[in-house]
Amino acid sequence: MKILFFDSPAFAKQDMIDAFEDMNIACDLFFHEEYNDRQSTAFSAAFDVALQEASYDFVFSFNYYPILSSCCQRHGIRYVSYVYDSPLVALYSCTLINPCNYVFLFDKATYLTFKNAGISTVYYLPLAANVSRLSQMTCPASARSAVSAEVSFVGSLYNEDHNLFDRLNGISDYTRGYLESIMNAQRQVYGDFFLEDLLTQDILDELSRVCPYRPMSDGTETLSYVYANYFLCRKITSTERLALLKKASEQFALKLYTHHPSPLLPKAEFVGPIDYYQVMPLVFRHSSINLNITLRSIHSGIPLRCMDIMGSGGFLLSNYQEDFLNDFVPGEDFVFYESEDDFVHKIDYYLAHDNERRQIIANCSGKMQAAHTWQHRIARILEILS
Repeated sequence: MKILFFDSPAFAKQDMIDAFEDMNIACDLFFHEEYNDRQSTAFSAAFDVALQEASYDFVFSFNYYPILSSCCQRHGIRYVSYVYDSPLVALYSCTLINPCNYVFLFDKATYLTFKNAGISTVYYLPLAANVSRLSQMTCPASARSAVSAEVSFVGSLYNEDHNLFDRLNGISDYTRGYLESIMNAQRQVYGDFFLEDLLTQDILDELSRVCPYRPMSDGTETLSYVYANYFLCRKITSTERLALLKKASEQFALKLYTHHPSPLLPKAEFVGPIDYYQVMPLVFRHSSINLNITLRSIHSGIPLRCMDIMGSGGFLLSNYQEDFLNDFVPGEDFVFYESEDDFVHKIDYYLAHDNERRQIIANCSGKMQAAHTWQHRIARILEILS
């Protein structure tokens, strides 16, 4: 088999290419800078040329690109999209129903949203890890201290200057109070997402006045989807991460691998961003406890960070995400925390019970190797395509 692999920026891109080639599927790379446009004559022309170079079984991309779907539909070639981001407004393009599409969503709640609306081109497929590569990575003893930690968190604090919620200058005191109230309520709840339903028309009108949003030219996304998932969820996640990491840093040695340090975490050690392929897996393996605090717009799915932690032989402590329960056992393969107090308690417990912690790592490592590699996911994609 041979496929045209869309070479857009994506975590795990090389791992996926390696997995395809490991399964005797050759990958030709294609890229054009106007891939985020909904319509582009230049993109279409470049795609036409690419398809003249060889005969392909399908076109593949990480995340969904409407313009790529339109091109595939025009040529009558199958388009396989594997989504690892949430939110992803591109999914609300009218092109999603193109018969050429096979759109694999890592978040089951998002999958069900589209499936229950009668969209037949979507499928549920969790993310994975390159367990073979990760398990073979080693760190010289002389460099071990640089990647070792008692507790570590890798990810964004969403405290950048461009935070969308903080741009809502000019909203009324009532609207601000209402938004803060529903965000606080959502922050207390795992396993149910209700922000969109609580954005009333009056609130949406106020948000639209202060920070207008116009749907894409081919888009069906609602204002409640955009404001809830892009504005409110990031703010909730920022507040939640800062609060939990503050508690952790006050009691344990915490390292943060993030772009933007925060003055609210004076006791944490800020390391800065790290390379996804070369360094991050070593941090996961050599941290006693790896934290996952999920971006709230991921409603039920297992984030890629978690798969990378578990695939690297790291111990994972995560908030509740329903999709874990489809493939992993809490307390056996990883550990959930249920509240801020439980978060601190679980860190303290597993730092003090090293044998239990190592047994959980061993359990999960075996399960990842047996069922959650990129090769396993490709096999599932091919099964659906056949």
